[in-house]
Amino acid sequence: MYDSIVIGSGFAGAVVARELAEKKGQRVLVLDARDHVGGNCYDRLDEHGILIHQYGPHIFHTNIDRVYEYLSRFTEWYDYRHEVVGNIYGRELPIPFNLNTLELVYGERAPHLEKLLIDNFGEGARVPILELMNHENEELQEIAQYVYENVFLKYTMKQWGKSPKEIDPAVSGRVPVLLSRDNRYFQDKYQGLPKNGFTPIFEKMLDYKGIEVRLNCEAASVLTIDPEAAVPVLFEGQPYTGNIIFTGALDELFDCRFGRLPYRSLHFDFEHYDKKFYQSHGVVNYTVSEDFTRITEFKYLSGQLDAPDTTIVKEYPMSYSGKEGEIPYYAINNAENDALFQRYKELVDKIPNFYLLGRLAEYKYYNIDAIVDRALTVAEEI
Repeated sequence: MYDSIVIGSGFAGAVVARELAEKKGQRVLVLDARDHVGGNCYDRLDEHGILIHQYGPHIFHTNIDRVYEYLSRFTEWYDYRHEVVGNIYGRELPIPFNLNTLELVYGERAPHLEKLLIDNFGEGARVPILELMNHENEELQEIAQYVYENVFLKYTMKQWGKSPKEIDPAVSGRVPVLLSRDNRYFQDKYQGLPKNGFTPIFEKMLDYKGIEVRLNCEAASVLTIDPEAAVPVLFEGQPYTGNIIFTGALDELFDCRFGRLPYRSLHFDFEHYDKKFYQSHGVVNYTVSEDFTRITEFKYLSGQLDAPDTTIVKEYPMSYSGKEGEIPYYAINNAENDALFQRYKELVDKIPNFYLLGRLAEYKYYNIDAIVDRALTVAEEI
């Protein structure tokens, strides 16, 4: 019945399903274990009428023309410019660290330090703190040390559950100091949020002849996958030789037979307040204190600025154990974990027409624009 079966209806699955149906005329079945489309980008109105992102905030930004043009087929955009501040011992400072942050931190010394930075690196530069740390000038080293200790270190310890000694210097070294007064978190050519939310994008994308969507459907309930079998894939008990595009957790596809791939997960606490605003920005990072990493206030993101009340969410990072209700979000990439992933990948490499696509399936991080671009490419290749 189906030319392709797509497992997962986030951006990876939805884009590839639409492309195969629309461009290749395929009959496509989309399976999703959840009761909604959209994966982790799913958003909805809460009981107070505030548009919330169920699985944490997602901001669209890209420099890739074809990604912006493609998604614009399915939505209009709310012209939102994402600005983030860090709560550093109760004081709010722009993040990433830029010339405005420099002024707030160093006061009367700021003009001298600004000149020093621009003379060495040029106006508008993004200077990795590793470069500042290794600079011969002690004042530039001082700036790097401030950013490392107050913006990066403790936040990263919370996010990844690591001690300072376990944090790779190469990763911390990429943290930038921006030599500009642009407080936007992203400097991409295109940025914003879908005017009516993310979920309608997926609903429109998957509403196409040839696409069937089954929600509340675990892939294992209809698919049997055994790379060693003469017929490696059975669909509803019958041999299946079409395409499978898998966007889920690869280790769980094989019941973690080689051991579980490590991920970081998140716990979300949603709170509602009967006041117009809870905080100064859409996202406030707690870089040195508190157990949570950030608070998101959704009405900034949705443009519901006139709403009389507000909904926030606090994010608490945690290890992923595979327990009921936990969701894997971030792959923990290192040599050992990547080698384990390769063992699982070797299993699917034995299956014809089996494609891995997305954060979980490929065990790597993707922004929205990168996975849309990748999905478009994979669909072209099929």
